[in-house]
Amino acid sequence: MTEMPPVTIRAFQREDAPATATLFFRAVHEGARTRYSAAECTAWCPEPPAGSSWVDRLAEAWTLVAETEGAEIAGFMSLTPEGVVDMAYVAPKWMGKGVALVLYSALIARAREVGLARLTTDASHLARPFFERRGWRLLTEQQVERHGVRLTNFKMASDLA
Repeated sequence: MTEMPPVTIRAFQREDAPATATLFFRAVHEGARTRYSAAECTAWCPEPPAGSSWVDRLAEAWTLVAETEGAEIAGFMSLTPEGVVDMAYVAPKWMGKGVALVLYSALIARAREVGLARLTTDASHLARPFFERRGWRLLTEQQVERHGVRLTNFKMASDLA
């Protein structure tokens, strides 16, 4: 079992876009494969995202990356100004090793610092237990369509007060 590497949590930089896009693609196709079919994973993320829409999505949110001593991005999470945890992904080899928790802890500290009272997210089957262990509650199960395929996710919320 591989232990979590020492990581530095830092703000997303535009130069991180290719690495985060590849990590996102791999997390969906390798990590989420235990809970979603190959067709669902392909619909969710048919290829690593590229271009300005990906960069803007991460740059316009408060996005953190976990970087190893070797400058590898082990994971990333983003929080919108409205209090939505938009993205929460960890590289497959670091899943279950504590990377998500370190990112999450920093994100929650930031949410409290800026005065957010409530956070929401649309959690995957894989992310739902992570959020539940941290006191998030399920609001509703949802069906979303991506590229003609219906995927299940879960609207969840957490009150920070």
